[in-house]
Amino acid sequence: MKGASHERPLLEIKDVAKRYESHQALRGVSLDMRKGEIISVLGPSGCGKSTLLQLIAGLALPDGGEIRLDGDVISSSRGMQPPEKRGVNMVFQDYALWPHLSVFDNIAYGLKNRRMDRADMRNRVGELLEMLQLSGLEKRLPPQLSGGQQQRVAIARALATQPRLLLLDEPLSNLDMRLRIEMRTEMAYLFRQLGTSVFHVTHDPEEAFAMADRLLIMRSGAVDQIGTPSDCYSLPASRWAAALLGAINRIEGTIVRTARGVGLRSGSVLIEGVGAEAAAEGSEAELLFRPDDVVFLGSEGAPSAAVAETAAAHEDGRTAFGLTVLHSTFEGKRWRIVAKTEAGQKLYLLGERLLPPGTPIAVSLPRSAAYIYDKSQERS
Repeated sequence: MKGASHERPLLEIKDVAKRYESHQALRGVSLDMRKGEIISVLGPSGCGKSTLLQLIAGLALPDGGEIRLDGDVISSSRGMQPPEKRGVNMVFQDYALWPHLSVFDNIAYGLKNRRMDRADMRNRVGELLEMLQLSGLEKRLPPQLSGGQQQRVAIARALATQPRLLLLDEPLSNLDMRLRIEMRTEMAYLFRQLGTSVFHVTHDPEEAFAMADRLLIMRSGAVDQIGTPSDCYSLPASRWAAALLGAINRIEGTIVRTARGVGLRSGSVLIEGVGAEAAAEGSEAELLFRPDDVVFLGSEGAPSAAVAETAAAHEDGRTAFGLTVLHSTFEGKRWRIVAKTEAGQKLYLLGERLLPPGTPIAVSLPRSAAYIYDKSQERS
């Protein structure tokens, strides 16, 4: 059997660039996407993810590079295939439903344009209504629907013509938190059941993790990292990507070579971590980690300074160090604790109980969750 690795990519983006006056929106972006794959493009506003989506959809022309779909060039600086000829459908951030058309007619719009047989059209729309839990709503107008229902109608309309590629532009941003969680799970299940190829743009890491087979993390118009969600989460390619994926704690210091690889020294504390393999001893670096990767040591989460000293080097790959509590805030299930290092650097932790300001604590951080980055090697 022919392996998936030898199949031609569905979507090929090669060295694509786009400029708007003085702003370089995209700079040399490249990516191959397999048929049936869900790729989530993750990054903040202005990173270039929406521009990339527009180029794939045929809503803008690249200044350089090319985009191929099923081997055919659909966009390059020399010209582009019209959007309606691409077999690509998009679900917009605001859903873009026709308010004067019923749910049925919104979903059937593309099928009518293709002059599909009436009986076949009714069957196709009926399947989508049932699949997306819209049965019984086919005669309603969009203003009579909830936000979640409108989003389902937009997805059904996009799927009706069975596109080669489905584009999602921040599809959940207009929904409340509960609906966002519900819909991202439903969409991921639906698209995998149908084998739909999806190119999904979002600024929400949790949404990207829930949806994607692979993440494309973008920064300043360029690709910062491409990989599976677990790979990107386990070893972010840059300190910027680490922060985007939840590693909000930063400790500044210098590189130290250890028996197990690399560490960061900040004051009298040495914390072992991963990354920065090529960094020179003594070079300036930054260590990042997530609040929930820390384990509190000692009784009641408030050990004496001696606990931190005796636990300073664990053979199980964890490093312990002392902190002083500055503030605690209750967040429902746990307490968010603000603490400081001996050098005065603020850190954010998640604990099980209220810790008063001034409480000395010792915490343990696994080596695999401590990401070290050489400052001199990082682009801004």
